[in-house]
Amino acid sequence: MSGVEEINGILEKEAPILFRALSPLGREVYFPPDIPFQANEAKGTSLNGTIGVFTDGAGNALPLHTMSEIFDLDRDDINNAFLYSPMLGLPELRSAWRTWQRTDQSDQAPGPGLASSLPIVTHGLTHGLGLCADLFGGPGTVLALTTPFWGNYRQIFAMRTGMAVKTAPAYQNRVFDPLAIAGILAGLPAGETAMVLLNFPSNPGGYSPTAAEFEQLRQSLVEAAAARPLVVVCDDAYGGLVFAPGVPNRSMFWSLIGQHPNLIPIKIDGATKEFAFFGGRVGFLTIGLELTPTAAKAIENKVSGLVRATLGSPTAMSQVVLLQALRSGRATAEVEEVRAIAAERYEAVKPALAELDPELLLPLPFNSGFFVMLELNPALGLEPHDVRRHLIANHDTGIVASPPNYLRLAICSVAAEDLPEMVRRIERGVRELAGKNVGV
Repeated sequence: MSGVEEINGILEKEAPILFRALSPLGREVYFPPDIPFQANEAKGTSLNGTIGVFTDGAGNALPLHTMSEIFDLDRDDINNAFLYSPMLGLPELRSAWRTWQRTDQSDQAPGPGLASSLPIVTHGLTHGLGLCADLFGGPGTVLALTTPFWGNYRQIFAMRTGMAVKTAPAYQNRVFDPLAIAGILAGLPAGETAMVLLNFPSNPGGYSPTAAEFEQLRQSLVEAAAARPLVVVCDDAYGGLVFAPGVPNRSMFWSLIGQHPNLIPIKIDGATKEFAFFGGRVGFLTIGLELTPTAAKAIENKVSGLVRATLGSPTAMSQVVLLQALRSGRATAEVEEVRAIAAERYEAVKPALAELDPELLLPLPFNSGFFVMLELNPALGLEPHDVRRHLIANHDTGIVASPPNYLRLAICSVAAEDLPEMVRRIERGVRELAGKNVGV
């Protein structure tokens, strides 16, 4: 029996829905017994000539002093930072992040009884999403998501793997529709694997469902799983950044675990936004299933194979930096400081948006995250990219155009005291392009 046949046999027997949901690539991939595999087996030998890393002869890193002296690290962490990372990430970091997921000081933290895998380190959250696409996507597999959505989803899932992206509007008359995803799934043939992508707080919308909307959405996904293997990917990049009172600050991931045998929740999160570590590129992939130890190792084997085939291994040094924060005991307080700054900017932009001329622009509902979406009045006939270029050229202001008729403002990138002026400039620019008199 070949290696991949053995891995697939374990999953088919011990995690049949997970196996059934795998894409053709997901079924083919495994971690072959080549150099990293053999080096791991030889770890601890007194003379180890397996892997091509330059060491002192006893397994310790030999970094340039101009590089290592930047960090105040002990020998173990110098080795962690300057030698290759394990394919799935540093074991201590994986355990520490699992603890962080479950003790974060917000109502997103789950109860102790919910089953979830040990998080797998990814090269940023985009890589984690790409792993989901490779494992469970493929030509013709449906990805259901709501519009407007982050444009890179199309590249990650459709362009790379050939998934069929099916969409529905997230808002009806600027009111969030919690049953939009269920409507997409209802139109699919029963029995076929499908994937749902949830992103709350959302990019670009800056919205998280209210308690009632959250429960409607959750229940609709559980009901939809009765008809098919359903992979629900929770892109929790902006986890914890909810500002409006009464809005749940809990990832949908935790509320889907164990709710239906056909339901496979996956959580993609990381340090990028939660720890303001944008250049670190440390993300995590967590599976919300109660897996046997052998099934857990089998799916980790497949992920290792994908990582080996694309990255080689995740970046080690940024893992060590994040690990220092998680070890420090100060991470919770410092993360709350970042969230407080984001909340201040949210409060600063709200009154400015309330003063917008509705004949020009209307903000979509927002209560969380980093962004505000402004809808151009379709009657104006303006193209969002024309507005964006006009604001750069004439008002020294940069925003993102999101066709067909949206403008995205990243409030995270602008000081609270400057946000009202930025909103005024956007309105002024739209008014000019619409042919109205400035100041009217």
